[in-house]
Amino acid sequence: MVFPGENFLKKTRNGEVDGSSTDIIIVGAGVAGSALAYTLGKDGRRVRLIERDLNEPDRIVGELLQPGGYLKLVELGLEDCVDRIDAQRIFGYALYKDGKNARLSYPLENYHSDVAGRSFHNGRFIQRMRRKVGSLSNVSIEQGTVTSLLKQNGTIKGVQYKTKDGQATIAYAPLTIVCDGCFSNLRRSLCDPKVDVPSCFVGLILENCELPYANHGHVILADPSPILFYPISSTEIRCLVDVPGQKVPSVSDGEMALYLKTVVAPQIPVELYDGFISAIDKGNIRTMPNRSMPAAPHPTPGALLMGDAFNMRHPLTGGGMTVALSDIVVLRDLLRPLCDLHDASALCEYLESFYTLRKPVASTINTLAGALYKVFSASPDPARKEMRQACFDYLSLGGVFSNGPISLLSGLNPRPMTLVLHFFAVAIYGVGRLLIPFPSPTRIWIGARLISGAAGIIFPIIKAEGVRQMFFPATVPAYYRTPPVD
Repeated sequence: MVFPGENFLKKTRNGEVDGSSTDIIIVGAGVAGSALAYTLGKDGRRVRLIERDLNEPDRIVGELLQPGGYLKLVELGLEDCVDRIDAQRIFGYALYKDGKNARLSYPLENYHSDVAGRSFHNGRFIQRMRRKVGSLSNVSIEQGTVTSLLKQNGTIKGVQYKTKDGQATIAYAPLTIVCDGCFSNLRRSLCDPKVDVPSCFVGLILENCELPYANHGHVILADPSPILFYPISSTEIRCLVDVPGQKVPSVSDGEMALYLKTVVAPQIPVELYDGFISAIDKGNIRTMPNRSMPAAPHPTPGALLMGDAFNMRHPLTGGGMTVALSDIVVLRDLLRPLCDLHDASALCEYLESFYTLRKPVASTINTLAGALYKVFSASPDPARKEMRQACFDYLSLGGVFSNGPISLLSGLNPRPMTLVLHFFAVAIYGVGRLLIPFPSPTRIWIGARLISGAAGIIFPIIKAEGVRQMFFPATVPAYYRTPPVD
C-alpha cells in the first residue's frame, strides 16, 4: 500500500526521526489505531502511525460493529469505511434454546434509516480505514515493529522500532498512544494487565447458505457454551463456536473436527446444519483465545493506551469496536482545546479525566459481555440452569423486556444502572417462575441461590470496572479537569 502522508517525515543522520515534525505517535494501525490517526489528523495534528504489518489482516473476530459503534463511526467521519467491502446490515439477533427461538430487534425507530449494525471481513474494514488515513497529508503510515517505549525521567519520549528492512530507528513525539492490540507487548509499562482467558472461539465460514433470520446475528444457547452465526458478506456466514477453557481440541490431528461434528453439530439449527458440516469438511478451522482485561492504567506522562491493548471483554456481544470508537471520541474532545502537547506532566494530569469520562459506555458494554457469557453458558447447577432459562424467557417477552437489554448490547443506550436493573429483573423473573404456583422448599432454595448466583456474576465484574467511576463519574475529581494553559 502507498500512503501519500509519508512525505512529511524528516530523518536525522543517525536514523532518528525528527521529533519536531510529529505531534503524536500511534503504535498499531488496527481499528483503534487507524480510527484514532484519522481523527487526530483531521484535527490538524501531525501524526506518525507505525504498524507491524500493513498487509490485509485475516482474523475471526472484530467482524461485527454494533449500531452504537456505527454512530461513533459517523461521528468520526469514517462511516464510508463500511462501504464497498460487501458489509451486511444487521438489525438484531435471533436467540435459540432447546428448539425454541426468539427474534430480538435493535430499537432503531428513532434513528436515521442508515443506522444499523454492520458485519464484514475485519481485514477489508481495516484496509479501508488505512487508505482513508493515508489520504491526509499530515499523517504518515510506516511499516515497522515497535520494540520499546523510550522513557526518560519517568516520561515517555517516543518509541524505538525496526523498519520493514530491519533498520533500528528512534522516533520522538510529545505524546505516544499505544494501540497494538490484544497481544500488546508494550502495555506492561502503562497498565496493570490482568488478562483472563475464559474460553476460545473456533471459527468457520459457511458458504452459500441462508440464515433463518436474514440480516440478524444468531446466538444458540448450546451445551457447554454459546454458538454464534452472522453474515460477513453476501455469500459467507461466520460461525464462532465457544469452547470453555484455554485448551481446545487439536485441529491438526482431527480432534476438533470430531468435536464439532459430534458435540456441536446436533445443536445447530436445521437450516444451517448442512453448511456447518460442509465447512468442517473443508478444513479451514481457526481458533482464537477470548481475552478479558479490565482497564487498569498507570497514568504515565507522554503516553496513553487505547483499544484492546488497554481494555478487553468477552467478544460474545461484539462490543469491542464500539468501546474503542467511543474512547476515541472522548479523547478527541479532550485534546481539541490543546495547541501544545509538550508539557507531559500537565497533559498526563489532564488526561486522567479520559479514564473517568469513558467509563459509563465502556463499563456497561464490558459488564454486559462478561455477565451474558456466564449466564448463557451451560451449568449443572440448578440455579444457573434456571437463570439461563429465565434470561431466554425474559428476552422472549418482547417490548421493554427485550428492547432494554438489546439497547444496552447494541451500544445505543449504554447506561450502567439500566444494565443492573435488567439483570436483576431477569433474576427476579426466574424466582417468580420457580415460586408460582407452588413454592416448595426446594424451589425456594433454588430461587435464593439464583439471586445469590446473579449477584456473584455481576458484582465482581462491576468491582473490576470501578463502582464509583461506573455509576457516579461526576464525583471523581478528574471528571472536572480543565485543559492546561499553554
